[in-house]
Amino acid sequence: MGNMPDVLLGVGRLNYVWTNTESLLIYVIAHLLAVDKEAAIIVFLTLNTTRARIDLVERLAKRRSTPKADREAVLFAMARLKKEAKVRNKYNHSIYSFDESGDISSTQLMRLVETDSEIRYGKVEQMDEKEMRQLESSIAEITDISKSLWAFIHKSPHLAKEI
Repeated sequence: MGNMPDVLLGVGRLNYVWTNTESLLIYVIAHLLAVDKEAAIIVFLTLNTTRARIDLVERLAKRRSTPKADREAVLFAMARLKKEAKVRNKYNHSIYSFDESGDISSTQLMRLVETDSEIRYGKVEQMDEKEMRQLESSIAEITDISKSLWAFIHKSPHLAKEI
C-alpha cells in the first residue's frame, strides 16, 4: 500500500506542478485576446474554476481569427491538461483510508454519480504501486505540458515584454 509520506509528497508535487501550469493560462489568454498581462490576470481570476479557464482558452483558440498553428498548439495542450485534471481532481476530492500500520491503503472519491434509478458515491481505489506510478506519470505529464506552454508563450511577439 501507499506509504503515507510518499503519497502526501506525491499529491503535494501534483498540486504544485498543476498550479504553476494552470497559471500559464494567463499568458495564453493574453496572447489569444491580444491584451496585456494585467487584463489577462483579471480575466483569469474572474473565472474561479479550472474548467472555466480551460473552456475560455479553448473557445478563444477556436476563433476564426486565431492562426491555425496557435489553435492546434493550444487545443492540444488543453486536451492534455483536461486529461490530467481528472487525476488532480481525484486526489483533491478524495478521502484517504489507512491500513493497520498507518499507511494509505485506498482513496475514496467524494463525488456523486446519479443515474435514472440510483445514486452512487465514493468510488474506492487501492493506493498500490500501480497507483503511485500513475501519480508520478501525471506529475511528469503536467510538467511536460508546462514546458510546451512556455515554449508557446515565448514564441508570442505580443508577450515578449510581458514575461
